[in-house]
Amino acid sequence: MCRTVDLHQAVLARNDENALALRGYLGDRGTVAVNLLSSPGSGKTALLEQLLARAVAGGTPAAAVTADLATENDATRLARSGAPVQQILTDGLCHLEAGMLQRRLEGWLPEGTRLLFVENVGNLVCPASYDLGETLRIALASVTEGEDKPVKYPTAFGLAQLVVVTKTDIADAVGFDREAFLRGVSQVNPGVPVLETSARTGEGVDALLAHVLRCAAGEEAHVPVLARQHERYLHSHGNGNEPGHEHADGHEHAHGHAPVDGHAR
Repeated sequence: MCRTVDLHQAVLARNDENALALRGYLGDRGTVAVNLLSSPGSGKTALLEQLLARAVAGGTPAAAVTADLATENDATRLARSGAPVQQILTDGLCHLEAGMLQRRLEGWLPEGTRLLFVENVGNLVCPASYDLGETLRIALASVTEGEDKPVKYPTAFGLAQLVVVTKTDIADAVGFDREAFLRGVSQVNPGVPVLETSARTGEGVDALLAHVLRCAAGEEAHVPVLARQHERYLHSHGNGNEPGHEHADGHEHAHGHAPVDGHAR
């Protein structure tokens, strides 16, 4: 057990070092990174396509990196927005790490990019533990997933600086209990902003982009209680308010590469 824990700590420590370097690299370029976490099928790719298209149309230089275990399907979809897009194939790894992202960005990230959206692997367990050098971390959940997801997976939602509900156009049809969902979010992350969106109807997309742009302009982001409870989370994320991502509850999860933690989705 000690060897496993030591290795786990070493993996996260190495990632934190890479995230710090990446944060400096992005900061020097004036780029703000937004880390998007959700389960598979939450609709984050469709929502991100809308965000990118609106950013491009509004004159904000934006780009995206999307991660999957296999295929470049999401990159193809996102490229329809007109924004530069890169795909990372993780070869079975269920999360992105800061070093992986930095290697993809070097030599590619267009000069003048203001917003860099990072679509993490569809998984709310493992990605919650890894700082990617982001300025803003967003956890997404669709109305089809059930209203208890925040309390089932408290690390991902507990470390989010913004929670986004997707597919609200079918909320009534699937019997989504909005109030129960909001209570769960408040339980694991008191005070975190919640935005409700639909990529199909466009509901909330402009509000989401506006929120991201305000953070990019230096507006203070939400500081999760969970982040304040753990010193490792405090890594001066751009405006000094974004968490790093050590796992809070001590659970461990094996990825087939190295033992890491994660108790979110």
